[in-house]
Amino acid sequence: MPKIPEKIHELTVGQVSARSGAAVSALHYYESKGLIRSHRTSGNQRRYTRDTLRRVAFVRAAQRVGIPLATIREALAELPEERTPTREDWARLSETWRSELDERIRRLNRLRDHLTDCIGCGCLSLDTCVLSNPDDQYGERRVGSSLLAEPPRR
Repeated sequence: MPKIPEKIHELTVGQVSARSGAAVSALHYYESKGLIRSHRTSGNQRRYTRDTLRRVAFVRAAQRVGIPLATIREALAELPEERTPTREDWARLSETWRSELDERIRRLNRLRDHLTDCIGCGCLSLDTCVLSNPDDQYGERRVGSSLLAEPPRR
């Protein structure tokens, strides 16, 4: 991994890509979504501050656990600009996601525990399927395959 000298405070998109592991196109996309920021040089080249590396790492880690980009953007808006966020900053942000991640883990555990039955069955019965319709939650509200497109509401 290329090392960037400490005296360099602004990074090119290529340097951010090389250090973060994110493709240049992903960095441009993150920027278009307001997740990271750059400024332009007189030659119209993007330059990023060093704290962008931490922000990109945060975005990628959050994406890996399924946090939506809009939620990530809201969290990053709470971070200070022009300085690398501290451990306390990150802890405060990640705490807000704890219940969402706990719920996702609960749903994944349920899927894992019942997957063998569903793979063999293939019925997706709205009355009995413990994955697509636990406790027949949908029976009162809607009908049809559109039920499978959204997670159950509690």
